[in-house]
Amino acid sequence: MQGVKQLPAARKRQKNATPGYRLRTFRENSPYLLMILPAVLVVFLFNYLPIYGVLIAFQDFMPGDAILSDTTIWVGFENFTRFFNDVQFWPLMKNTFILCIVGFVIGFPLPILVSLALNALKRKKAGKVFQTIYTAPHFISLVVLVGMLQLFFGRYGLVNNIAAHLGGERVSYFLESSAFRPLYILSSNWQDFGWSAVIYIAALSNVDPVQHEAAMIDGASRFQRVLHVDIPAIMPMISVMLIMSIGGLMGVGYEKALLMQTDGNLAVSELIATYVYKRGLTGVPDQAYATAIGLFNSVINVVLLIIANTTSKRFSENSLW
Repeated sequence: MQGVKQLPAARKRQKNATPGYRLRTFRENSPYLLMILPAVLVVFLFNYLPIYGVLIAFQDFMPGDAILSDTTIWVGFENFTRFFNDVQFWPLMKNTFILCIVGFVIGFPLPILVSLALNALKRKKAGKVFQTIYTAPHFISLVVLVGMLQLFFGRYGLVNNIAAHLGGERVSYFLESSAFRPLYILSSNWQDFGWSAVIYIAALSNVDPVQHEAAMIDGASRFQRVLHVDIPAIMPMISVMLIMSIGGLMGVGYEKALLMQTDGNLAVSELIATYVYKRGLTGVPDQAYATAIGLFNSVINVVLLIIANTTSKRFSENSLW
């Protein structure tokens, strides 16, 4: 009886399963593995190892206590219940949500539009100059950025000086609650949109010029080529960036808000992140309570990430997993 002929795919899998093949592959890839080893260690030390600290959220923890010991007092979800019943809960949620949503609506499409505009420039040298100008603000520290806002919008800043010369009154914008969100959102987008556009510019560089030539032969205008050639080419990147942006929607940091915070704008500038900082690291630290709030915020981000990824996977072929 003639034996069953083994398929090529099956032979390849059998070959890959042999110890000799695995060892040879490991040796061949060892230089690359050594190159990524520092990055893996950094991610493990600063991203995964600290997750151990979330246990504090379920304890009656005091600074100096061991996270796990015979004297650990477990309180379950008591710290979360305290936050839900806190008078600051809804104002914190409202302030954080409004700041993130408005910033997202303005900030997400902006780098896409900028990258399409730069890619459409016929003079590529001019495009590189503009790209450098747009990217430079990303490297300005938050302290310097807030200092610049003070120079422009402080009571004796440039804007008020111009207004005073024109007969207007000086306004302390940093003391006005109505000015905090516009200043925060616009300055954040000004600082980051150029850096975010680099990703889309890189994706646009992979567009085959033949597609544009074919579209021009068919009589397509510049706008039609952007709409039917460029945008479809970067749509997978847009989908991935959209998922990641939604996943970090509520993850606004405390640093900039804290630097811009004053008694006059406290009602709108107090965010979940700033509240966690104050409760966990200032005054009489309540680190268990602050950890519970931070964990709650992280859970919201994870839920948003799963929803965004599932929705993208359902309506398109692009997803993170």
